[in-house]
Amino acid sequence: MTRALIAALALTALAAPALAQDAAKGEAEFKKCKACHAIIGADGTEIVKGGKTGPNLFGVVGRTVGGLEGYAYGDALVALGASGKVWDEAMIAAYVADPSKWVKEQTGDAAAKSKMSFKLTKGGEDMAAYLATLK
Repeated sequence: MTRALIAALALTALAAPALAQDAAKGEAEFKKCKACHAIIGADGTEIVKGGKTGPNLFGVVGRTVGGLEGYAYGDALVALGASGKVWDEAMIAAYVADPSKWVKEQTGDAAAKSKMSFKLTKGGEDMAAYLATLK
């Protein structure tokens, strides 16, 4: 009986849809990022006051990787953008979890790395959902 119950619960869990990402939680998580990143709207409105070490993240979902004009990206991100990579929510979530690992995987170059050293080990999907709302 116990095995059957465990199997039924496992199948139910696997069949359930994935939880939707929570943009509100992602907005709260962004507090960890604003030391380096600001969010400045296309019209110049300061949505989130933050640092200038990292690029402005307004409109990042749908933007070419390494493609914000006026920001000095590392060579690896510029090369990824030149190859046609465009940020989507899944890519952002994977990137923020371990930026240099993501760059190495995407480029196939074990020596490639990201300038971003911070790792957001939890909440990356929510953060990406929040960033996707900023267009």
